[in-house]
Amino acid sequence: MSVVINEVRRGLYLDSVALMRMSREIAALPEVEEAGLMMGTPANKEILRNAGVLDATGEAAAAGDLVLALRAATKVIADDALAAAKKLLDQPKQQTESGSSWKPRSLRAAMTLAPDASLALISVPGDFAAAEARKALSLGLHVMMFSDNVSIEDEIELKREARARGLIVMGPDCGTAIINGAPLAFANQIPRGRIGIVGASGTGIQEVSCLIARLGGGVSHAIGVGGRDLKAEVGGISTLQAIDWLDEDPDTDHIVLISKPPAPSVVNAVATRIGESKKSFTVCFIGAAHTSLHGDARLATTLKSAAELAMGKKLHAHTAHVGKGAARGRFVRGLYSGGTLCAEAQVLFRDAGVAVASNAAIPGVRKIASGDHGHLLIDLGDDEFTRGRPHPMIEPSVRDQPLREALADPSVGVILIDLVLGFGGHADPAGHLASMLKGRMGEGPIIIGSVTGVEDDPQPLAAQTRKLEEAGVIVAPSNADAAALALRAISD
Repeated sequence: MSVVINEVRRGLYLDSVALMRMSREIAALPEVEEAGLMMGTPANKEILRNAGVLDATGEAAAAGDLVLALRAATKVIADDALAAAKKLLDQPKQQTESGSSWKPRSLRAAMTLAPDASLALISVPGDFAAAEARKALSLGLHVMMFSDNVSIEDEIELKREARARGLIVMGPDCGTAIINGAPLAFANQIPRGRIGIVGASGTGIQEVSCLIARLGGGVSHAIGVGGRDLKAEVGGISTLQAIDWLDEDPDTDHIVLISKPPAPSVVNAVATRIGESKKSFTVCFIGAAHTSLHGDARLATTLKSAAELAMGKKLHAHTAHVGKGAARGRFVRGLYSGGTLCAEAQVLFRDAGVAVASNAAIPGVRKIASGDHGHLLIDLGDDEFTRGRPHPMIEPSVRDQPLREALADPSVGVILIDLVLGFGGHADPAGHLASMLKGRMGEGPIIIGSVTGVEDDPQPLAAQTRKLEEAGVIVAPSNADAAALALRAISD
């Protein structure tokens, strides 16, 4: 009979991404059935409870406590796994005591270490993120909020306060930024250049900035604003601030704006601000219907076209080739780690008149229903797949089971996948995918993919691409090109 064991570390905080990686390591131990290392917030305890790993000890944890929870086949195995988890947790402490690193425990302590710092990156549980952001603003720091689960009321209040102080709040749930050439959170090693990016989409910023780099250009700054910034309630506060700053930046000649469809009132405000600028703009409201713009602005319907318009030239014609109607099965199954990459593929299908459904449907696309068949484009970074688990950009095994199901489904003719490289991501996502596909060369569905990244990323682009190709994946030069190849493969 399985054994559940919990331990609580009072008042100990560790970054959620680090905890997710530790959880994965413990859960992978032999005969450990499930494991979770999480802060004891009500939401996290619900996840642990639903996973069947929370006992009375864990239930008693407070929001500021760290819970170690696991379920194993026997008491001996559970005790050994708990000991392994505690060893992982104590590693940072050992490093600190040896003097090899020092981790300040407060913003004020961090400012003592780095008095010239101008930005705080907040990555704490959502219940605490707004309070930490207020502290940062009071210290005169810009804020990048990686944390999610922050109320929209707090977001509005923080952004108004930041604006009044001449600062900006990027986020909440802001995963990507490049400031003065420094990649923050999930971002790529993009060369400096004269194109500025404002984005309410992390993977959208990554895809466009990488394609700009491949076209020979570079980025001055890429300012993430969070996925809700262009909602009517928030009013595009940070987007408009970012446009103002890039408009005044002497190192920025052209500005790219990326977002899912904004609220109409926000579109009007943004269009008016663009019309007041002397600089040129490319605007990509991915999935939106026609949008009226003012001034020197052009509308892009895809991330690829946004990069091409910004650079004034086209990507090289791709060498990947798929024959018309080459797919044996009738349907396409898209398994995406990037939400905006999934949205971009939907645009291609919708605009081609091909009916498609998605769990993160854009306007004009059907929402996936239970037992749905047909062309399905799935955002695996959505909450339904990542509650209590790492994002698939960090942990590619999130895609494993949906991939097995698609490979075994005779109605699936094409599987679409994406790989997103860069800082913060998995060390070898292509290697993981190749291990899944080992031994199936030429069998089953055609697999078409794209890689968002550049050669200077921690996972070099060419090496990752080569691993995919050796595993039988047809690698397109962009996500949009991959979707176009999939449409060709299923065409009559």
